[in-house]
Amino acid sequence: MIWKGKNGPLLIAEIGGNHEGSFQYAKKLLNLSCLNNIDVVKYQIYQGNTLVNKNLSRTRYNHFKNFELTKKQHLYLADLCRERGFKYLSSVWNKEDLRWIEKKMEFFKIGSGDLTAYDQIYETCKYKKPILLSTGLSTLKEIRETLNFIKNTNKFYKNKKNIAILQCTSSYPTKNEEVNLNTLKTLKKIGYEIGYSHHGKTPYPLELAYTLGCNILEFHFTDTRKYKKFRDHKISLTPQMVNNLIKKIKLINTYLGSNKKEPTKEEINSGNVKSFRRGLYLKRDVKKNSIIKKEDLVSLRPAQSLSAKYFFKLINKKAKRNLSKLEIINFKDFK
Repeated sequence: MIWKGKNGPLLIAEIGGNHEGSFQYAKKLLNLSCLNNIDVVKYQIYQGNTLVNKNLSRTRYNHFKNFELTKKQHLYLADLCRERGFKYLSSVWNKEDLRWIEKKMEFFKIGSGDLTAYDQIYETCKYKKPILLSTGLSTLKEIRETLNFIKNTNKFYKNKKNIAILQCTSSYPTKNEEVNLNTLKTLKKIGYEIGYSHHGKTPYPLELAYTLGCNILEFHFTDTRKYKKFRDHKISLTPQMVNNLIKKIKLINTYLGSNKKEPTKEEINSGNVKSFRRGLYLKRDVKKNSIIKKEDLVSLRPAQSLSAKYFFKLINKKAKRNLSKLEIINFKDFK
């Protein structure tokens, strides 16, 4: 399954723009992320002039221009990632760039900012690869509209396994009260695989999201939070934090255990199934052919006798033999 990872959830380490336009730093972060037991290394592909109207937002335009990597550099990073044995992913914010990078990806990521960019989504759908849709900034109505647009654009997406939805809050850092993990319950009702994209200071919501049924966990990744000016470093997980997260996930997997409700091996082997439960016993000696009354019975531990759940079934039964007080009894002793 594409939405599953080595440790249970699919773990996506987003380097994003944390390289700050440095190819060497981008490689360093990739190599660091691959030392952790994650599943996917993610970048972002953009050019300032195809993403931002510089007449309206010169600051944002300059930011993206300064953080650009070249086509050659992105292809190198994609190949390096795959050589390391990890999946490569990138949010591609320009339709033209999809043509030369799509073969490097098993699935696509539509970022929160592009949830309503139907022209970009239309081009993405042409390649018939699963889509991971992030939902920051959006209403439930907008999410449903975009999902319908995707399905109507290409019948490949009528199979719900080919789309997954990420709960996301697009603020950096996300305030604790705006993480809104309860939204996962709402998104799950739509019928797609769900995940969580994290922008908070502490990784704790990632652990909670997993226990709430998220099989995809996306988080920003950096080497250190110290001495960094770029915003995203402050909400990124460091290698140690990723290691701790994976340890917690493994522990959660242990706690989650089986979905089959039955006595555990330890409950059986310890004898607790019988010693903790009650069996039926007689309060007094009963002679053969006597009618059993409610007052004749008592339920006591251990359940070595007939189970206490048959208390009312024994009433008005007739004893087949003489029965002693507190002896072990069975249905064969009555008629």
